Amino acid sequence: MRALTCLCSDCKQANSTCETDGACMVSVFNLDGVKHHVRTCIPEAKLIPAGKPFYCLSSEDLRNTHCCYSDFCNKIDLMVPSGHLKDNEPPSSWGPVELVAVIAGPVFLVFVVMIIVVFVFHHHQRVYHNRQRLDMEDPSCEMCLSKDKTLQDLVYDLSTSGSGSGLPLFVQRTVARTIVLQEIIGKGRFGEVWRGRWRGGDVAVKIFSSHNGTWTQLWLVSDYHEHGSLFDYLNRYTVTIEGMIKLALSAASGLAHLHMEIVGTQGKPGIAHRDLKSKNILVKKNGTCAIADLGLAVRHDSVTDTIDIAPNQRVGTKRYMAPEVLDETINMKHFDSFKCADIYALGLVYWEIARRCNAGGIHEEYQLPYYDLVPSDPSIEEMRKALRVMGKMMRECWYANGAARLTALRIKKTLSQLSVQEDVKI
Repeated sequence: MRALTCLCSDCKQANSTCETDGACMVSVFNLDGVKHHVRTCIPEAKLIPAGKPFYCLSSEDLRNTHCCYSDFCNKIDLMVPSGHLKDNEPPSSWGPVELVAVIAGPVFLVFVVMIIVVFVFHHHQRVYHNRQRLDMEDPSCEMCLSKDKTLQDLVYDLSTSGSGSGLPLFVQRTVARTIVLQEIIGKGRFGEVWRGRWRGGDVAVKIFSSHNGTWTQLWLVSDYHEHGSLFDYLNRYTVTIEGMIKLALSAASGLAHLHMEIVGTQGKPGIAHRDLKSKNILVKKNGTCAIADLGLAVRHDSVTDTIDIAPNQRVGTKRYMAPEVLDETINMKHFDSFKCADIYALGLVYWEIARRCNAGGIHEEYQLPYYDLVPSDPSIEEMRKALRVMGKMMRECWYANGAARLTALRIKKTLSQLSVQEDVKI
């Protein structure tokens, strides 16, 4: 498109012209009885809205404006407006664009403020309803909990009561009512995890999702560990050899306690975790592990030799599933089968820890188990195939007859083929 040449009253060129891809404009206004002409170029980008651009609109009694689209078409003289204003009102230099900006700015600001107010209102309503529900259910227990009791004391009371029923309901409600939720630190399939404040200290609160449309919520309150999960910890930090051993030993101690049956009034049944992984292990401030998230765990009743398990055996995280779980050959009626599956997952967790061990300044970046063999969310079949290939290859490396063992080149080719196949799927 050929550029238009227009007269320009304030341009520095000797011939007082300008060129544009849009329109020529002439405007005249009356200021204190003196006629003022303005001639200039309007770029195409400013000719909005199409058909009746703001820059080309006249202002009644104040400004007479005309846009045209041929060379020097803005040479014409326009009728001078009367210039009459209201008494004591100074002449306005604002055009339509400026007026729109002045109006739209406050409107947008009010809209943003309204959104923030609604968000804060709903958040406080949620907390208020929870507190109100607890107050209505048990209004008399404000002083029923000793003020020098800590969360650790309550857990000790729970583990040594011998009743098996846990803490009294009024104590549970009092604790819940006095916890102030601070921030969400995690989300899962069954709810949210919050950092809360209770009696000057931090606690972790897992709030389970409600499916019945009421304000009733289930809260699981536990110690708060600022390092988060072992997964988070290994992503952020490397560990020394001593640190690696401390993490591994404490994880094994926790799992051993979970698996063990303790007989007596203060005892416990044997428990299998069934979803052990680095994301379900917390790291304490002293660098030791605490096994968490027992939502899929099963208990063993040694008297009847039964397990409280749902019929569906495919649970947990596929990446950490033992081969017998993936192949559906696990003996669902034998408690030791579930303990063995936990040990398989623990071995993978140890692999994650070992990769991050910094010995002599040498360490690996953090990765999940089988990161180079399966996608980020592998299927059952993808995990089965990876384990079949890896298991067969390791057995062939361990043959008693040295001559029958694989060569390094054969191992390299096998793993390369497996890796390429998975890359194609991804």
